[in-house]
Amino acid sequence: QVQVMESGGGLVQAGGSLRLSCASSGNRNAYYSTGWYRQAPGKQRELVASITRTYSADYKDSVKGRFTISRDNDANTVYLQMDDLQPEDTAVYYCNVKQVTWGGDLTDYWGQGTQVTVSS
Repeated sequence: QVQVMESGGGLVQAGGSLRLSCASSGNRNAYYSTGWYRQAPGKQRELVASITRTYSADYKDSVKGRFTISRDNDANTVYLQMDDLQPEDTAVYYCNVKQVTWGGDLTDYWGQGTQVTVSS
């Protein structure tokens, strides 16, 4: 069983910064990717940024140039640096880790979420 733990959320004023961390356990050889998702009240969960085992990163258009995802393989930790935060970034942020099974399928593991609140 893979454990996923997020940290780093909080309250910040518009224009401020936060860094989220996602620490995970599990077999490093089975690691596939990590994604940061967010869910605002009344809205669907959406993918904000992701990074693969080959360090290929992708971003939601609205956060490009403001958010940076990175991975520390030795620490089994993925970070999301969020700069120039805006009120519309307010949401619960979830970390998703994908692992490859022996059969070649992908299995999702989720953290409990961390609240990010941006005041105007």
